Amino acid sequence: MKREELLELPPYGLSHAEKTKLYQETLTELTDFHRRGCPAYGRFLDVCGCREGSPFCSGAFGEKGDSSREATEEEKLASIPFLPVSIFKEKELVSVPEESIVTTLTSSGTSGQRPSRIALDAGTSAAQQIALAKIVSDFIGDGRIPYLVLDTRKVLKDRHLFSARGAGILGFSMFASRTCYALDEEMKLDTEGVKAFLEKNKGKKILLFGFTFMIWKYVVQEMEKEGICLDIPDGFLIHGGGWKKLQSEAVSPEEFGERVRKVLGPVRISNYYGMAEQTGSIYMECEYGHLHASTWSDVLIRRPEDYSVCPIGEPGIIQVLTPLAGSYPGHSLLTEDQGMILGEDDCPCGRKGKYIRILGRIPKAEVRGCSDTYEG
Repeated sequence: MKREELLELPPYGLSHAEKTKLYQETLTELTDFHRRGCPAYGRFLDVCGCREGSPFCSGAFGEKGDSSREATEEEKLASIPFLPVSIFKEKELVSVPEESIVTTLTSSGTSGQRPSRIALDAGTSAAQQIALAKIVSDFIGDGRIPYLVLDTRKVLKDRHLFSARGAGILGFSMFASRTCYALDEEMKLDTEGVKAFLEKNKGKKILLFGFTFMIWKYVVQEMEKEGICLDIPDGFLIHGGGWKKLQSEAVSPEEFGERVRKVLGPVRISNYYGMAEQTGSIYMECEYGHLHASTWSDVLIRRPEDYSVCPIGEPGIIQVLTPLAGSYPGHSLLTEDQGMILGEDDCPCGRKGKYIRILGRIPKAEVRGCSDTYEG
């Protein structure tokens, strides 16, 4: 299926059978495309024993790689090779001509870490933005609304080379009728600016966005310290990244939500799971607390000892899939996160697809920097 046709599909409307068949076919085609366009990825596939036009890697199916019987669609999908997500910190993997790259997204973090570098051409960037728009619109509705960014505008320094934090701010700005940044250039609360913005948009739905740790440290804790409380009765806060830092401070999701509402009012809060290496294909949290894979994302859970696929309810390493990684071989990645699939096609919220729970980092895995830790 062509990318344009993929983007016309509803964000949560594919059943298990429909999505598995679509992904097996689409990701096999993407694997061949990236083999031809990215020599380093092609060598990786050769080492894996993955032939062009075949979904199989040596030893991936049957006894000692025996594929004498017809594989199921699930087995074909599971046998598509995956790259470790950390490879993008070591190598610049690009599958399109250099002159077609319009921006390079970096995923930076704690001081001293090497960032991932994701090269995007115009088509891939546009597709990821369209997918993000459809996913988020399913939660907040269509139309532009006032946008309160719980961060500083200085994040958006260079549109050609910017971080996951900047990409998140910019990505959600497509829903904005007007925008206000809650933090100034010095990472201090612009209390008067925020109050003026809220007064001007009184009675309207407000979209709030920020990275979890940034919200906690520079908004919630500062507002508590200053004794500031706002009232945003029809606010929808979307946040993600930085949970490990909160866990190190013994802050649970429940406490985070409770204290956010004490300083911002009765806002609806939705966490999401995502990464720079698959921008746009985020896993949004529904009203039942489940993180949902959309039409443009999927997950497999693998056992750490042999990388075999876990059934629903068994924890393991998260593998993320997307058909939208067109300019770089990021369509099948093994993350450094642990999680489990809770169910598929049966969430009470009515959205089809898998829904998952994130259990934390793999022991000894490098701390990821989705929230671009501010060193001030």
